[in-house]
Amino acid sequence: MSRKPCFRAADSRDAARCHEIEQSAYEGAEAATLEKIALRIDLYPEGFVVMEIDGQVAGFINSGCARKVVMSDEAFKELVGHDPDAPNVVILSVVIDPAMQGRGYARLMMEEFVERMARMGKATIHLMCKERHVGLYAKFGFQYDKPSASDHGGMSWHEMVRRLDAPALSATPHGDGA
Repeated sequence: MSRKPCFRAADSRDAARCHEIEQSAYEGAEAATLEKIALRIDLYPEGFVVMEIDGQVAGFINSGCARKVVMSDEAFKELVGHDPDAPNVVILSVVIDPAMQGRGYARLMMEEFVERMARMGKATIHLMCKERHVGLYAKFGFQYDKPSASDHGGMSWHEMVRRLDAPALSATPHGDGA
């Protein structure tokens, strides 16, 4: 890792840069639109954490909260049904600028996000990922739940969950560039 990142809640000025990163890191229809990103920032900035390196946004994690988690609920991606007081966090995107990948920033960003959610009193963090990322999220303390009913972006997904009373993130190095 070459430079030390700093973390903060997103604000409306971050929407265009976050959209640019999202478009560069995700495949086609799985990437959120600029409108969705701006809406997520507006409705739940506490759950939209950006990572800056040298004053530029280089990655982010955004989320919403629900009392009952239904990962295949496409409307939730627009935070329909989001309740900021609910105990369960649903991650919508975890993104590092492709030019900054492979330097350990994803681990630092996830550690920061988990710590923030724990301080907010959240009980669980849920996410969906492609099969190739299941091992990566397992190293971040997530447990495999099940194949997802979601076909977001025309792809197959897997649901994972991290209980916030679970042990800290693994310190084991990994070779997948996170």
